[in-house]
Amino acid sequence: MMSTPPHEWVLLAYRLPREPSTPRIAVWRKLERLGVARLLDSLVALPRDRQTQEQLEWLAEEITDVGGEATIWFAAPGSRAQQRDLAAAMAQRIAEEYRDLMRSIAEARMETPGIRRRALGRLQRELRTIEARDYFPPPERERARRALQQLASAADLPA
Repeated sequence: MMSTPPHEWVLLAYRLPREPSTPRIAVWRKLERLGVARLLDSLVALPRDRQTQEQLEWLAEEITDVGGEATIWFAAPGSRAQQRDLAAAMAQRIAEEYRDLMRSIAEARMETPGIRRRALGRLQRELRTIEARDYFPPPERERARRALQQLASAADLPA
């Protein structure tokens, strides 16, 4: 996970046939799981490192395998302000996911111990899923972790 904007980003420009819609939906879902920044229709970006580059290369290959077109690019925004704005937009989007998670944790705290224990595993998985696409961790990340630890303590389970 990165905390400051990178100097370089990996971009995926792609085009998929309208029909069948299944490949388009599958690509959209994979892009969401990766937490990409959507720059334009069919142009997405991630901070460049070995892992993000590999993930977008694999996705580009999947796109071409279903009859689409895909190109990987490496780029840097034209200014530091644009760099910061892109990172801030990604952090803001993920911060909202952490806030949603904290609301779910608060709701689980109000439940019976048995329900709390069952909810804990689901909420831990959700935290890991969010963290996997959190390239610029906002303060909400640590708050969500603490809230989940408190829930685990209330459920008498390890976090």
